[in-house]
Amino acid sequence: MSKTFIHTALLSEAQPLINFLKLKQDNSVQNLPKNSKLFRSENEEYLLIVSSIGKENCQKSLEYIFDNYKIDKAINIGIAGCCDSSIKIGTFFCTNRLLPNINFAPLTTVDKPLDSDENLETLLVDMEAKYFLEVSKNYCKDIYVFKVVSDYLDLQIPKKSFVIELIENSKDKWKKYL
Repeated sequence: MSKTFIHTALLSEAQPLINFLKLKQDNSVQNLPKNSKLFRSENEEYLLIVSSIGKENCQKSLEYIFDNYKIDKAINIGIAGCCDSSIKIGTFFCTNRLLPNINFAPLTTVDKPLDSDENLETLLVDMEAKYFLEVSKNYCKDIYVFKVVSDYLDLQIPKKSFVIELIENSKDKWKKYL
């Protein structure tokens, strides 16, 4: 059976997808990377992993998924900072391919939150997408990176309820790619 794999860094990013796809947390997995949470659909068509923020957490979670499952489609969805305050909070982007009726913008992945766009050469910034792409492209060809603008390079992670609202409000854009 074909599997669609969804990666988020934060549980608040995953919550709208968990609700929409009626995913259940799988607590039976023994060797899941520390800080990760695995969710799956009843028919196992969808797998979702919440990795926690950052390169190491992202890479370990992805390696676990790709070592243990055959994945046909990989999707990263989450929030991103934006260096252009004329772009509305909540604006939805695909950062790795051109899709009809979806904004496209390049993205920079950083290891520490940015508080200025001094050395930033892209519109968007996050902390996992580059690593998601690097690992995923070794295992699968159908890959999407979706980002919702959450802030203008603030150092603080937005409140959980705000992140859930941002992802939920973009559902009409991402649901057809699941």
